[in-house]
Amino acid sequence: MRIEVICTGDEVLTGKIVNTNFSYMAQKLEDVGLSVQWETTVGDDRESLLQAFRLAGERADAVIVNGGLGPTIDDLSQEIAAQAAGVELVLSDDWLTRMEAFFRKRSRVMPPNNRKQAMLPAAAELIDNPIGTACGFAVDIGKARFFFTPGVPRELKRMLEEQIIPRLLARSGLQTAIHLKRFHSYGLGESHVDALLTGVEALVPDGSVKLGFRAHYPQLETKLTVRGTDLDDVKKKLQPVEREVRTRLGNFILAEDDQTLEGVVLGALTSRQGSLSVIETFTSGQIAARFAHLPGAEKVFRRGVVARELSEVCAAVGLNGASAPGSITREAAEIVASAARRQAGSTHALAVLIDLDDGPDRIEFGGTICLAIATDREVTSRRSRIVGGREWVRLGAVEMGLDCLRRHLQGLPVVERIDFEKV
Repeated sequence: MRIEVICTGDEVLTGKIVNTNFSYMAQKLEDVGLSVQWETTVGDDRESLLQAFRLAGERADAVIVNGGLGPTIDDLSQEIAAQAAGVELVLSDDWLTRMEAFFRKRSRVMPPNNRKQAMLPAAAELIDNPIGTACGFAVDIGKARFFFTPGVPRELKRMLEEQIIPRLLARSGLQTAIHLKRFHSYGLGESHVDALLTGVEALVPDGSVKLGFRAHYPQLETKLTVRGTDLDDVKKKLQPVEREVRTRLGNFILAEDDQTLEGVVLGALTSRQGSLSVIETFTSGQIAARFAHLPGAEKVFRRGVVARELSEVCAAVGLNGASAPGSITREAAEIVASAARRQAGSTHALAVLIDLDDGPDRIEFGGTICLAIATDREVTSRRSRIVGGREWVRLGAVEMGLDCLRRHLQGLPVVERIDFEKV
């Protein structure tokens, strides 16, 4: 099936906003075995939209149009869709009633211009939007089936996953029993994991398991897309491949499916009635920010200390005079973590201290990361050097700190060589 995605809006065309909707749609379609052949971005111009719709209707089998379903004058998708399909716009009484109820439920009066959102091409198939007022719809233009979606990301995601992808799979003739298994890892690069997993697809000889990757530093997502006649068939095929991936990637798998690294850490601490204090430099407080807002973290997270200078960190955790380390070392991280744990009364403390390169004579920018995890029984630490830009070092330090804490809580080695560090 040849699929095209058309993204509309002047703000997208001019680069004023990043088009994350297309990235999301393309990935979701790829996950179920549907590939996008063309992507077109069009501004809020009637003639340009009409040409884009007609061209897509000639070369594609299915087209997803994103944006232009709002109530304002520059939202043109319904109008141009009707023109391209050669039909009139008609009022959908059902959707108008839905919108009025939507506003009443929120104790608001529906503005008159929202009525425009209930004007759809004649004979269009309504595609429900359960969380917004923009009505999705499907209509034939040329030889393609067009699916119109709102630009609001959370509305698009619900409609794509719940309604549009099932329709596309049905039209494509592909097996509809599909499962996506995801493994999230830190410390191994994409080419390294690709080499480690050589041959895993062949464990299912009929070719119904597809291996894929999505790199988003500092993590890597390894994906297994499995097709079968039904869910039992999918599960049977997935088992040997899933088992082999876990064996080959081992300790580097930090989470699976919808889990997150910080969620895994929180779960491990919660299960043992633990608590956590965090000390971090140069991270902008991102370790605490990823952890402290999670549901249930209020029972676990005790304190976060963020500073740029080691002396300020030491003062904040009660280290003064001879007891305060003078430079960032592995031993300094251990001292800081232990002091922070005692001061906050937490069962665990994580200290991530970063010594950045500076000076014009540096050939490559990097940073030395010294981190430690302290409990009342032991202190575990590691030292690592990451080379790259400032953001590369910052992101790597945040991930390394959380991942080392995850490893410690799971009884795994905290010190294990990763691809991103330099000896």
